[in-house]
Amino acid sequence: MKKFKIKSGDTVKVIAGDHKGSEGKVLRILKEKDRVVVEGVNMISKHTKPSATNPQGGIVKKEAPLHISNVALVENGEAVRVGYKMEGDKKVRVSKKSDKAI
Repeated sequence: MKKFKIKSGDTVKVIAGDHKGSEGKVLRILKEKDRVVVEGVNMISKHTKPSATNPQGGIVKKEAPLHISNVALVENGEAVRVGYKMEGDKKVRVSKKSDKAI
């Protein structure tokens, strides 16, 4: 099972690609495809047919997944790398830049 250093709910910054510089909160992680869905980033238009839940149909805007290597965790407004450190019996995520727990 893969272990990612970015979790759901983290604030991340896009560091590569068309949306470079954008920030948002991680909505979900797709482990099998190494991708993350970030709130308000990489928006696509999806054409939908009328249905019971959406009787009008039309064009819906939604977030598309980004590769996890294209995002970095944000701490104090800066993108940082993440490492792990043992504090007592617990393994905690730490910022490589400031060496503080996240």
